[in-house]
Amino acid sequence: MSNLYTATATATGGRAGHTKSDDGRLDLNLSVPRGMGGDDGPGTNPEQLFAAGYAACFQGALGNVARRDKITLSGDQTITAMVGLTRDGGAFGLDVELQGHFPGLDEEQAMNLMRAAHEVCPYSNATRGNVDVRLSVK
Repeated sequence: MSNLYTATATATGGRAGHTKSDDGRLDLNLSVPRGMGGDDGPGTNPEQLFAAGYAACFQGALGNVARRDKITLSGDQTITAMVGLTRDGGAFGLDVELQGHFPGLDEEQAMNLMRAAHEVCPYSNATRGNVDVRLSVK
């Protein structure tokens, strides 16, 4: 296996701090959501960052699978990732739903495409067996 790319980011101050990528393209303040006892400040949070990354990566995997299977996707298809922070005793975990929107495909075709993408997406492979990931279409 060869490494195609490595992203590097550094965080300071934890959930109420700051994170920045080594190339400066990502440079964000972080805030703790009110639901977690925070001030719900203007910054983002790790769950939003994970949701954004997972949605984008999954949509890329969908495009690859669609091309492989000769399925034409409309330009307005979307993937929405909903990432929840869970607690079980003293341990924390994640809960994910990936929701696809595929104008022009019926529900069965869309779900088959979602399942196929879930098998090749790097985020799906990283979370498999560790995070409850549910697939749905709207």
